[in-house]
Amino acid sequence: MMSINAPNKANPWLFRFAVLTAFVTFLLIGLGGLVTSHGAGMSVPDWPNTYGYNMFAFPVSKWVGGIFYEHTHRLLATAVGLLATVLAGWLWISETRPWMKWLGVAALFGVVAQGILGGLRVTLHKDSLGVFHATIAQLFFILVCAIALFSSRFWAGLTANPKTFFVSRGLRTLVLATTLVIFGQLVVAATIRHQHAGLAIADFPLAYGKLWPDTSSAAVAGYNARRVSVTEEAPITAFQIELQMVHRVVALAISILVAACAWQAWRRLGGGDALARLALFWLGLILVQVALGAATIWTNKAADVATAHVMVGALSLVTGALWCLIGFGRSAMNLPNTQPVGVFGVQTSMMANK
Repeated sequence: MMSINAPNKANPWLFRFAVLTAFVTFLLIGLGGLVTSHGAGMSVPDWPNTYGYNMFAFPVSKWVGGIFYEHTHRLLATAVGLLATVLAGWLWISETRPWMKWLGVAALFGVVAQGILGGLRVTLHKDSLGVFHATIAQLFFILVCAIALFSSRFWAGLTANPKTFFVSRGLRTLVLATTLVIFGQLVVAATIRHQHAGLAIADFPLAYGKLWPDTSSAAVAGYNARRVSVTEEAPITAFQIELQMVHRVVALAISILVAACAWQAWRRLGGGDALARLALFWLGLILVQVALGAATIWTNKAADVATAHVMVGALSLVTGALWCLIGFGRSAMNLPNTQPVGVFGVQTSMMANK
């Protein structure tokens, strides 16, 4: 049975390559956000070619308008695919931890799935596939960041010297639950974006001048009459308005939850602990994310602001995920006489419930 806390020797070059892969993936998420923000998702109608050209031979002179965003997105996606392939091979050849080899394989399959989904989104003309494409992008980003963490000197030092602050079960559960809520929020956000309903409610913090907007047929017809004449946006539905309100309510809940995580981490672990500082950084990201969400509305969904909102959202999710990996892993390493179990071999015992 494999264990996540099996001793390992850090490989600095593998770690740097994993960080590079994660960074380029983050840039790809941002570029994907620009594609959606500019409404450029169908600017290139064919796939895997680009207007009949081999993707790599498409003339630079034709990289104009929405084609620029969509085509460069494809090229950067190809670069991520190449990086993920090399990373998977490197892990398979050099890693002594079997589960790390399989994480590399999972990353490779993930990037292939992303490429296929992106292509089908174009060839089948289905906006719904864009939601799955965006969701898997977030999961892939988490996976690559996890590989970087497990390849780091920090993790090697943690496994070699596990004597550190034990993270209580309550705090770990709170952070995990908050991270899952953030993931759900990003799925809702992807649904809104790919329905082109980011401005289903055009004011903030109120919604059509109320705490909760009227979504009756007559009210929605009135909203659309003003919306089409003023912004020339496509008509919206009551469902899209309600989905936008769910997004706002969940954003408020996330702010409260992350603040609670930061306060609990600081109180229980102390200001000098790495996880306490990470929790404070997480809270800072969430505050920036809320400000960007408001600015997205106030700027009539300016592409750069909306894209920054997407990117900070991705950072918020991966921060929570990495906190969980460190918190759960570190606590397991401090438990005596445990048996490794679970997907990553995280150890548990009766003491974990104390």
